[in-house]
Amino acid sequence: MSTVLLPPSETKRAGGSGAPLAFDGLALPVLAPQREAVVASVVALSADPELAARVLKLSARQRGEIDVNAALRAAPTMPAVDRYTGVLFDALDAASLDTTARAWLGEHAFIQTALLGPVGALDPIPSYRLAAGASLPGLAPLKRVWADAVRDALAALPGLVVDLRSEAYAALGPVPAGVASTYVRVVADGPDGTSRALNHFNKKSKGLLVRRMAQDAPQLATVDDLISWAASAGFRMRPGARAGETDLVIAD
Repeated sequence: MSTVLLPPSETKRAGGSGAPLAFDGLALPVLAPQREAVVASVVALSADPELAARVLKLSARQRGEIDVNAALRAAPTMPAVDRYTGVLFDALDAASLDTTARAWLGEHAFIQTALLGPVGALDPIPSYRLAAGASLPGLAPLKRVWADAVRDALAALPGLVVDLRSEAYAALGPVPAGVASTYVRVVADGPDGTSRALNHFNKKSKGLLVRRMAQDAPQLATVDDLISWAASAGFRMRPGARAGETDLVIAD
């Protein structure tokens, strides 16, 4: 068994054919109180477009996102892994996976959101606009809303937790100390042997890694298991420079 934690993407597909958002249809239902508080705050914020634009850091072109947030409770939904676009999710290309691989994502992959906390990859969610660093009026900072509750909710995750989230989203839901986990960084080795972190290829590599995990359904209990499986799947991974981290190494 293993669990994968993914970041969300700012860019999302519009629309959907699923029923409106229902908290009891999401993974980790113990997070319902936090989900209700954040959704209520986002919807209320939408009633003041000028304030919403400032809080959400929207440009004039992005003002339509305020209407998207206002409709959160009534909007159609689609599986979370299909909702998000961008480099990571384009590389993952979940829509092209077969039924078995998509089912693996539904059971083992979670996407850490600012709006709903971690949701299962196949959980039905609406489109929305909210970043990890947003400060919603009348609500504690999102890190305070989510961190302790998510840490408790993640305590029962099976196998090795492979954390592919950005640091901002990992802060919204720390993995409990007693859970076997590793934080993955994507790096390239330079000619002088030094490693440097990557951005665009960071996201693409993580998407490709998760796609292969969904196809192979590896049984991972330790970091050594992850590194060994990765090698067999054509990925180079190694222990990171810092404790609790693993490097995913790509060609520079």
